[in-house]
Amino acid sequence: MHRLTFDGLQARPGQVWGGIRLVPLVRDEPIVSLRLHPSGFPADDDPFGDYAPHCCYVPHGLTAEWTEDGTAVPALGTALRMPARTMRKSRRPATRLERRTRVHFVPHQTALEAFLPLTFRRPSIAWREWSTRVFRRGLPHSVEPQYSGYDVEGLADALRVFEIHPGQCGVLVYVADALASAVVTPHPDDYRALHPSLIEDGFGELIWRYAHLYDESPDFVPRLDESATDTVADLRAAIAAAQQEWADFHRDVMAAGLLDAEYVFTEDYQMERFMLRRFRPHFVPGSETHVGEAITDDEGRLAYLRTFRLSETQSRRGRLLRTLSDHDWNLEAAAASMGLVPPALVARIDAAGYGGLLRQDVLDHWRSMNLDRSRSRADRR
Repeated sequence: MHRLTFDGLQARPGQVWGGIRLVPLVRDEPIVSLRLHPSGFPADDDPFGDYAPHCCYVPHGLTAEWTEDGTAVPALGTALRMPARTMRKSRRPATRLERRTRVHFVPHQTALEAFLPLTFRRPSIAWREWSTRVFRRGLPHSVEPQYSGYDVEGLADALRVFEIHPGQCGVLVYVADALASAVVTPHPDDYRALHPSLIEDGFGELIWRYAHLYDESPDFVPRLDESATDTVADLRAAIAAAQQEWADFHRDVMAAGLLDAEYVFTEDYQMERFMLRRFRPHFVPGSETHVGEAITDDEGRLAYLRTFRLSETQSRRGRLLRTLSDHDWNLEAAAASMGLVPPALVARIDAAGYGGLLRQDVLDHWRSMNLDRSRSRADRR
């Protein structure tokens, strides 16, 4: 799978509030064998009824585990778990703290930036330049200004007043008709539980600026041909045709930047019938860049999706990480592919906030060499 598809999902007409457009995604049939971890539901809810799903998913940032002293541990990257009822039989009974805990997300200033390195593998060879921390803890993340949903003008009101459609299993969030994020869940009850948490999502500066610069988005209102509508059956057919026209327009135009792009899928993890994959784009300059996670079943249906739209700065970091990963993190080989000398590449790594990738003595050496080169050029002038 190199592209994302919304097979089994239908886009319903979006609802507009100022510059915010929320497009509901509705399933023909919910997926009941994969469900949100019980920690994502309000206290005292019985999310599964009389059946137990095959496995549960823990979304990126969801609090689903606790330490011995009761401290919540948020998930970094979506995870698949055994069903909650199975776990409760094999572990201690659920505490009162667990039952009253609902969705809590890690601060998205770190969650969004930390997600990008998750889509790249660490070095397979202990090159002299790389620090042991990279091999033990993975890639570091670099933080740039991020904005929560509370800072995006109109989003809080839109999430509060807009209708949740029957059978809605997801939503596409547009700001000034720029796709900001996509969320897909396997079951309508999962989406209802996660809907209030969308205001805690993180957005880049581009989306924040769009929300302030464009205070209105056009409302696409369908036009029905009254002359061809004589009966209730005609009206139903006209409404169905309008819904299909909107779904086609949305897939082919509105969400084209997400659905038409090709992605690199990594970190495959399978449990029962479901496969969890993280994905990243090829970081083509000037194009939309979305990273995220997807869970598909054994028939290829999209069960869960979560995307983050990267800023141009984050995309540049992604292109740098891609080049390093493509050359197995060999500095000389990566620099040569970019037409650079190793000191110049190290300067870019350092400027991108990934200086922690390198051993401190190596980093100090290259910093000193770059400083000497800058002084030499200045003296020649």
